[in-house]
Formats: sequence, structure tokens, C-alpha cells
Amino acid sequence: MLDQNKRLRSETMPASETNGVEAIGVLEPSCRATAAHALTIVRDGVITGEGPTTKGRVHFSRELDADDAAWCARILTATAVEDQPVSRAEAEALFEISDAAAERTDDGRFDDLLAKAVAHHAASVSGLPVPPRTVALSPDTDIESWAPMKAAGVDIEVLEWIASQMRGKRCINRTLMAMVATVAGVAALPLGQLPNVFDIGM
Repeated sequence: MLDQNKRLRSETMPASETNGVEAIGVLEPSCRATAAHALTIVRDGVITGEGPTTKGRVHFSRELDADDAAWCARILTATAVEDQPVSRAEAEALFEISDAAAERTDDGRFDDLLAKAVAHHAASVSGLPVPPRTVALSPDTDIESWAPMKAAGVDIEVLEWIASQMRGKRCINRTLMAMVATVAGVAALPLGQLPNVFDIGM
């Protein structure tokens, strides 16, 4: 596992360094696995306030700012992955970033990105068509224009996974919660199949 992490880190972050710190401009993923790993580097920067994604600016620990959100968007829409659906690992890394951030100063950009990325993953896993990431994840694109807002074809397992990721969290993503609740409601699922979906964040 350690060797794999080192390999992923070397793929996303070549050895170029400035004053002993890895250069910021090298978080360019080559596949969805390296994109997920790059997002964990953003997560670590949010937690500690240090690292390649916080270099050259004041960044307090446990704070998510506009630059952090921009890093996530850049990683998720990199050329190597822009035409592929968002993976479970990428979506999980975004949830980890959300959990790590006690303070938000990004004007809602990260929550918008999280909701769209998770919806992109959910739709693709369900076999539904999804637009390229550069379209789907854009702040100028309404999630309702492409994300599943009806039960037909939506995979129940992925809805359960989303609900489990959101349950009891400090920061509630209302867009994502509304999407899950709407789809679950239309599907007329027994509450036992989608545990605590309406108790998210309570």
C-alpha cells in the first residue's frame, strides 16, 4: 500500500521542488486513480494549512477557501479524465475534504462541485448518460439540467452510499440532500432501504 501511494504521488507530483517544497503546478492527474490521490493532497492542505496546494498564501488549518475549491475543480476536469465519469474514489476524496473543512470561505463553490461530482458518479454507475466533466462540473451548469432527478434507472446502492456519506455530517450539502431525497421519494423506497436519508445532518 505504501509503495502504491509513493507511485501515485510520483505520478501526480514529479520531483520538481522550490525551496524544498513540491511545486504547485504538478498536480496534473493522468487517470482517475491519480486524480483521487491528488484530491487527498488538497484534503491534507485543508487539514494542516500546509503543502503544495497552500504554498504562497496564508491558509489556516481546517479552512476551505476559494483556491482549495479551484484546485479540486482543476484536478477533476484535467484533460486526462474530463471525458470519464467521476469515480467512487474521487467522490470519497471530496467527501473527506468536506469533512476536513470546519470553516468555508469559498462562496459555496466547493459544495456545488461536490454535489455535481457525486451526481455524475451516481448517474454513471446507474448506467445513465453523463456530460463531460467540464460541462457537468462547471459553476455555470445547473445540476438539474443533467443529473438524475427521477427514480428511473437510478442504482439504489449508490443512493445508499451517498446517504451514508452525508449522515451526521457537520456541513450539510443541501443540493445533494435534495437530489437524494427527491429520487428516493419518487422511488417510494421503504426507509429501511435508504437508511436515515431524511435524518442527514440531524
